[in-house]
Amino acid sequence: MSEDHTHVQEFFEARAEAWDRKFPEDGPAFAAAVAECGLRPGDRVLDAGCGTGRALGALRAAVGPAGTVLGVDLTPQMLAAARRAGRAADGALLLADVARLPLRSEVLDAVFAAGLIAHLPDPAANLRELARVVRPGGRLALFHPIGRAALAARQGRELSREDLRAEHHLGPLLSAAGWELTSYADEDHRFLALAARRP
Repeated sequence: MSEDHTHVQEFFEARAEAWDRKFPEDGPAFAAAVAECGLRPGDRVLDAGCGTGRALGALRAAVGPAGTVLGVDLTPQMLAAARRAGRAADGALLLADVARLPLRSEVLDAVFAAGLIAHLPDPAANLRELARVVRPGGRLALFHPIGRAALAARQGRELSREDLRAEHHLGPLLSAAGWELTSYADEDHRFLALAARRP
């Protein structure tokens, strides 16, 4: 495991137990973001970096009983918290690295990724890996329950133009990885960038 991955794992390992208690109001924001992803009954969707599985219920509701929901995370403690919360009933949970997914190419209809991009050690390569497992025309949702400015304020830092999630950075980054940015919203109450997998 790379040093970057170890750091990410250690960060979330220490916070897994209290994660849901720390952000108890996020549920409706996750559900609203999933609703904008255009998922259909029977779709196959990956929650990349699923953490404690807060999106899994909404993803399951969107794809229905015939759909497939898979939650992947690098941190065993986060997946354990998801299981304790009963979220394994909504999707299969898998300990894996989104940089090297144990999935066949073009097997998914969509990827939902909440808070993931800031923790990717090689965003360009990692977004290409997400593109690899999604069929042409499939969708990617990059989500955070608060926007960039609100998150910077919460963390006590200035909002930087160098932020990967800034539209002028994110669009070209996605394009180079095989995605086309189709919508971008950065508001106090949410960040949601939607992209389509190019043929």
